[in-house]
Amino acid sequence: MIPEGMGQIDTTVRAVLRDVLGLDAARVAAFDATTPLFGALPELDSMAVAGVLTELEDRLGIVIEDDEVDGDMLETFGALTEFAAGKALV
Repeated sequence: MIPEGMGQIDTTVRAVLRDVLGLDAARVAAFDATTPLFGALPELDSMAVAGVLTELEDRLGIVIEDDEVDGDMLETFGALTEFAAGKALV
């Protein structure tokens, strides 16, 4: 069962990755939960991470604390989406 609002979170995370990283829409649409992000996408370097997180905060109305940011949350598309959902769907 997909929690209510999870579809919107998925759509938002995809849009942020597309917009901030300049990725092709078809490429981002093909991402699944196991698609690797940080370390696998050259566009997602340490500077881009800040942009992605800031944009997620703005679009989802959340606050991401520095101590919440780690490699695990950025490892895969699924991990980033779950993190965002955990912040937004409280």
